[in-house]
Amino acid sequence: MALSRKTFLRVLGGGIVLAAGAAVAVPRLDAMPAAAVEGWRGPGAEETDPRRRALAWALLAPNPHNLQSWAVDLSRPDTILLHVDAGRLLPQTDPFSRQILIGHGCFLEILAMAAAADGYRAEVTLFPDGTWTPDKPVARVAFTKQPGLAVDPLFAQVPRRRTEKGRFEARALDPAHKAALLAGHATSMLPLVIIDEAAAVERLRRLAIAGSEVEMNTPRTHKESIDVVRIGAAEIAAHRDGISLKGPMIWALRQVGAMTPAQAMTPGTLAWNGGRDYVMAGYASAHAFGWIASADNARQTQIAVGRAFVRLQLAATALGVALQPHSQTLQEYPEMADLRAAMHRETVTPEGATLQMFFRLGYAGDPGPSPRRALSSFVTA
Repeated sequence: MALSRKTFLRVLGGGIVLAAGAAVAVPRLDAMPAAAVEGWRGPGAEETDPRRRALAWALLAPNPHNLQSWAVDLSRPDTILLHVDAGRLLPQTDPFSRQILIGHGCFLEILAMAAAADGYRAEVTLFPDGTWTPDKPVARVAFTKQPGLAVDPLFAQVPRRRTEKGRFEARALDPAHKAALLAGHATSMLPLVIIDEAAAVERLRRLAIAGSEVEMNTPRTHKESIDVVRIGAAEIAAHRDGISLKGPMIWALRQVGAMTPAQAMTPGTLAWNGGRDYVMAGYASAHAFGWIASADNARQTQIAVGRAFVRLQLAATALGVALQPHSQTLQEYPEMADLRAAMHRETVTPEGATLQMFFRLGYAGDPGPSPRRALSSFVTA
């Protein structure tokens, strides 16, 4: 079966299989397994512990590579100890675990929202055992019953939150939506910038593309992503994490041996080229970029960035705005140093400050939810 890069890109994730040169629609072939996304319904009726109910919502938080690097200790009454799962880190692309802790900030923000919606105040104490290392907790969260707590209006968006990785629609960001996102973020101490001027967007696009090229052409960093790619419904169901590739085209490529981890690691193959083209098509469709920077890079600040970012994404969800993070040019490994410096210059991030989050904004259809592991897999005690 000879498949072109153009054909691969056109049907990646879609409902088409090529059979004897003809396109055949098979929309449910190799679909997302229902069990992998059941968590998006929230806690079941059997969950009566308010901590577990809040955790069932918190595990829907955005996180790097969808690793879901959360580990939870419930051994103390009315308390959650939140840890990092040391087996779910990104040592090549995130050597200082900055992005991992931002993901934990997203988790804590949704956890607090969910607790309040259930009538509990969640009091978060960061790094209760001192300076964080992977063997120490990120946070201790005490639950106290407090009837009458206001429900955060963004909480309703948690099960609707998505990250669109493909093309955005060919229309500019609505100025009213841009203004609403900036206004909603205004209470945060972390500056938010959104750029939609064409020349500036093009400069940022070139930097983002260059960062993706560096990551894909550096074998150890590219392999870190490929190691968590789940190819096909069976792998997705078995792992319920990582980067999902599914659908009729993926099924067809697997049948002919063209979609394997080894193929995806090899430049020039259909899998490698098609994956690159898919990522680049997303960047090409961007009409706006945004970023969040901080004056320092303390661990507490990284948590605060995550809490602010997930609120921004939930606000975007409420407006119908798609938002996808781009992490490559912000990463702290040696091969990315020059591009990271260039991104700091382009975003006018001051010397000594840290560009924490960079993302594209636009409009897209619902790509569907990403897999989530069962709540029981996060609980260590």
